[in-house]
Amino acid sequence: MDFVLSPSGTLNITEQQNKADMKNIVIAAGYATRLGELTKNFPKPLLKIGDSTILGRMLDDIDTIPEIDEHIIVTNHRFASIFEDWAKEQKYTKKITVIDDGTSTNETRLGAVRDLQYAIEKAGVNDDMLVVAADNLLFFSFKGFVDFAKEKGTPCIMCHEQPVREKLQRTGVVVLDENNKVLNMEEKPQEPKSTWAVPPFYIYKKENIDMIMHAIENGCGFDAPGNLAHYMVDNVPMHAWPMAGTGENLRFDIGSLDTYKEACEKYGVRK
Repeated sequence: MDFVLSPSGTLNITEQQNKADMKNIVIAAGYATRLGELTKNFPKPLLKIGDSTILGRMLDDIDTIPEIDEHIIVTNHRFASIFEDWAKEQKYTKKITVIDDGTSTNETRLGAVRDLQYAIEKAGVNDDMLVVAADNLLFFSFKGFVDFAKEKGTPCIMCHEQPVREKLQRTGVVVLDENNKVLNMEEKPQEPKSTWAVPPFYIYKKENIDMIMHAIENGCGFDAPGNLAHYMVDNVPMHAWPMAGTGENLRFDIGSLDTYKEACEKYGVRK
């Protein structure tokens, strides 16, 4: 991205406001054991969907957001070289950085929150962060989410209407006030307090980094990315961006061999 200096040699206020100041951190260190042999030695985010990949379709959108200046992909040791080879072939406008978390088995995985902490430390992140899971096909743009977070000035999560009780019992659920401030968040509640489900996409502020880096030692769970969101809701003001429509209309979660095959049939051409 190019910036024009003012006559004084410094960026003017408008240019400073438009300057890229957000990292896109992709949590991709899982082993996708439910996909069996397909992901035994290959990362799920790079599985083909038509002429692209699961991750590629997501980055096609995120890369166009002006605030984003780098894609940081944290993965495990088994898949790191595959991501690095993939990254060399990409033509995105923003830099791609691949971080190897050093683990080699599902049993020794760090967990999503530890992987985020590791990525922040290794990449020296000192900016706002868009944090995403890499196993969804999405049918909306992250631009609205980024704009919402800038307006609110707080860390933010997404939410969508989920009318099916059984599905609410398998995800995070939030209660919001009239300004979309999060009043309460529960993970996999048996008695959901609302129909607002939370997908694995988050924006954290630069000023939240110290809290994130000390979250686990202060009681935050570490395995799922929603653990950190829940911890943050209990400690700082957060808002939720309501996605327009139900989750089924906005994203397709690829969590098993059957859902991967379904995604290929619906959204891509088999090769």
